[in-house]
Amino acid sequence: MTQGSLVALKRPPYRVAGLVSAIILGLYVLTIAPTTQFWDTSEYMAAARVLGIPHPPGNPLFVILANVWGRIPLVAHYALRINLFAAVTSACASGFLFLCVERFLQPLVSVHRNLRYLVAFAGVFVGATSFTVWNQSVVNEKVYTLSLLSIALLLWLGLRWADREQGPGRDQLLILILYLLALTSTNHSMGLLAAPGMMVLGYLTLRQEKAATAEWAKGLVFCTMALAFLFLPTVLEKGAQHWIYYLLTLAVLAVPLAITVNTGQHRFAAFALIAVSFGLSLNLFLPIRAGLFPPINEGEPTNWEALRQVLTRFQYQKSSLIPRQAELTWQYVNYLQYFAWQFGRSWESAVRYGLAGLFGGLGLVGAGWHWLRDRRHAATMAVLMLTVTVALVFYLDFKYGFSIRLAENLPREVRERDYFFIASFQLWGVWVALGFAAIAQLFSSSSEQAAQERKRWLATIPVLSLAVVPLAGNWLSASRSDETLPRDVAWDMLQSVEPYGILITVGDNDTFPLWYMQEVEGVRRDVTLANLSLLNTRWHTRQIKRREVAAFDTANAIPLYRGRSWSPPTEQPLSLSFTELDELPPYYRVPENQVFQAGQIRAELPEYLERADIVTLRLIQDNLGERPIYIARTTGNYGERMGLAPYLVGQGLVGKLMPQPVQPSDSMVYVQTLGWMDLATSQTLLFDVYHPESAARQRPFGWIDTPSESIITLYAVVYASFAEAMSVQGVDSTGVVSDSTVAAHISQANDWANRMLGNTSYGR
Repeated sequence: MTQGSLVALKRPPYRVAGLVSAIILGLYVLTIAPTTQFWDTSEYMAAARVLGIPHPPGNPLFVILANVWGRIPLVAHYALRINLFAAVTSACASGFLFLCVERFLQPLVSVHRNLRYLVAFAGVFVGATSFTVWNQSVVNEKVYTLSLLSIALLLWLGLRWADREQGPGRDQLLILILYLLALTSTNHSMGLLAAPGMMVLGYLTLRQEKAATAEWAKGLVFCTMALAFLFLPTVLEKGAQHWIYYLLTLAVLAVPLAITVNTGQHRFAAFALIAVSFGLSLNLFLPIRAGLFPPINEGEPTNWEALRQVLTRFQYQKSSLIPRQAELTWQYVNYLQYFAWQFGRSWESAVRYGLAGLFGGLGLVGAGWHWLRDRRHAATMAVLMLTVTVALVFYLDFKYGFSIRLAENLPREVRERDYFFIASFQLWGVWVALGFAAIAQLFSSSSEQAAQERKRWLATIPVLSLAVVPLAGNWLSASRSDETLPRDVAWDMLQSVEPYGILITVGDNDTFPLWYMQEVEGVRRDVTLANLSLLNTRWHTRQIKRREVAAFDTANAIPLYRGRSWSPPTEQPLSLSFTELDELPPYYRVPENQVFQAGQIRAELPEYLERADIVTLRLIQDNLGERPIYIARTTGNYGERMGLAPYLVGQGLVGKLMPQPVQPSDSMVYVQTLGWMDLATSQTLLFDVYHPESAARQRPFGWIDTPSESIITLYAVVYASFAEAMSVQGVDSTGVVSDSTVAAHISQANDWANRMLGNTSYGR
């Protein structure tokens, strides 16, 4: 047995790893978001709460675990509980990576274990406080912290497998690893990125041991199954075109299984198949739950074809890898830009790039030192890192980054995509820890006595202080401890709609937080939401048609809706049958001079209509006079493009569709920036209902991310436009606003608007 294996038989420092996780979790708790946030956060929280199905690939493992976690009364606020789920899974990942680093260091350095622990903690802390990891760990925006935990756990179990003697215990570990690979694939394919590293570790371990044929057969079973997981989405996609892909996959899996049985390892083969089947079986949650039609049922995978499309992300129509969506060189430059954010996101760009060079160099030194001292483990880490960086960038094939080559008109991603590389930033801390160890070795000599060597290692502690640099450099950027705007936006938009109204939205940030408010906090569940982006899918229109009418909550109604009787609608929002909805074309060319009519509304349509436009017009036809219909201002000029501008009246963040052309009056004025505005209703909403301070409060670096700052900009425009309209309406014959209340509202609205803009790139 090798020296490394002998050393590894010492009991791993699980208690110290637990302490490491607790320290990092404490940091995350200090900076955690108190409620829901933008992008996918609200979608996943709502899906977890109702045991629904979020966007493809459906993430059943996350939904089930988060649903159970959300039932534990750790804190009163449900959103905070789910954010804690992200923090805990990420902190646990750091604990397992600490164990991995400590295991790497055991045969390489002979200092006291406490110094070894300190070096391992320093590197892991760098990974845990890197910007993207920290930012994702204080907000459950995605399912990636669970995948991060899967990768760290799989790496640790792989190391434990390699250190075991051949026998039943080792076989059990290998089957456990196979099970976890299958299980993590039901969360997200990111967890499968550990597979190539596991295969390299297995190969090098068996070669080093000069293993017998039976052991190689087991390794072959593992490798083929792991590869099958990696290519499962491709197999499902291609198999829809021809059954031969399914047969080829079965044949590839059958060969190593047959070899294993032939070598007398049939028990291993059987348990491997059972473990994998059991792990993958969690995907059955999708069709089972979809058939019960939960409020969030994206893709509605009630049959095999729909399930296949969900699992393969058919909705997103991923392009082929050649030709590329952007120049490959710039895709790697974009990754390097994200890497440069990780160690000092709150500081100037020159400092950020300097720190990226410093920590990048430390990591490369650690990787090189590891390669020279322990080729087997170094190769495992190298393959793992190449998988989550070079290979992942190539596979994802993103368009040009949101903040790359800004002066050029290029096809861009709608937001920054750094979170896809969260595993690489966390794992880089492993190499940084090895870099710290390599530097420490320069201060010591193996020929000196242990006491002198420890003394010289202690002299390198100032070098380890570099580990706190990302903590200082990312605190203000990664922390979400005071951010409540997304929840406030959802409240404000929902309360802008009269009882039983229909609200047309357009994207993630004006829809998912509203889903959250309705399904998690039970706010304004009477409002029907229709998202223009999702209306191009069949499942969203079916979901709208199927949604039951919830009673308006009069007890918690805002003043605008109190003291009146509101009758619930008796018909479904869409009169078309499910079959008719499914058969709507993706595009429709409007005949010349054709005009849309609904009641007294006459609208000139654009030359082409998307499926979403057709459904929207149908919603208007079916509900005009029955349900109030609103179009969110977040949709931009959508109402004008559809010829509805003469019938839309602005009421705060939304526009209400009127049954006849709007006529000017004391309270109904036309504002150049926003069109018609109902001053009386808008005043009540803006000053008595909305949360303007949430958008206007000063933030150290403005809004969190540029792509979603349009929400704050919209608030600013609405308040500024209201002030402008009131200034015109409220002046007397001398040109002065004589009413003190009106003057105060104008001043306050302008102040809020200016402070809101100060949080955006426009204002800064």
